[in-house]
Amino acid sequence: MRRRNATRQTGAMGFFDRNRKTLIDRGIDPERLPPGQYLTDRFPVLHVGDVPTYAPGTWDLTVTGLVERPFTIGLDELREMEPVTLTFDIHCVTKWSKFDTTWTGVRVRDLLERAGVREGATHVVEHAEYGYTTNLPLADITTDEAIVAYAFEGEDIEPIHGGPVRIVVPHLYFWKSAKWVRSLEVLDRDVAGFWERNGYHMYGDPFREQRHWGD
Repeated sequence: MRRRNATRQTGAMGFFDRNRKTLIDRGIDPERLPPGQYLTDRFPVLHVGDVPTYAPGTWDLTVTGLVERPFTIGLDELREMEPVTLTFDIHCVTKWSKFDTTWTGVRVRDLLERAGVREGATHVVEHAEYGYTTNLPLADITTDEAIVAYAFEGEDIEPIHGGPVRIVVPHLYFWKSAKWVRSLEVLDRDVAGFWERNGYHMYGDPFREQRHWGD
């Protein structure tokens, strides 16, 4: 009887509970996984619009808005800047998380320092292909881990994952890390981006489950 009850209880365990138990069985601290998330070894593909293609030398990034020295930088010049290679967990609002991802790129704050952020600046809007935008506080996009990334796991970022260049801000839900980024606009106010206008949270902290308006 006890065996049948044990089997029944195990079978009744939900997917998220089983996934979290798997972390413990693998010796991984379950506190790394935000509430409502599940760990995957895959890298799911989610985005708005088609995957863009770029001829060699055609991608560039503009830093604009509330800055002293707006500028545009190409991929070759970006790669010539001081690089960082960082490993961290990422969390998608659609509830998957992927641990120990490794990215190479340039810290966003290095680009903003080059542009000279003006007094009163508080937020940055990431502009990407097809009019996609997302907003972040200036303090969140200038952390040590917030980068303009051009490599994932030592290889060029695949187009489906945002290549040639995407933003990576790992402490927020991953929609805040725009694929195919084309400009960073510094502002003195918070302006809702694409998903924020359509019901997603203005900030997006995965450990506070800030998925939607009112969370």
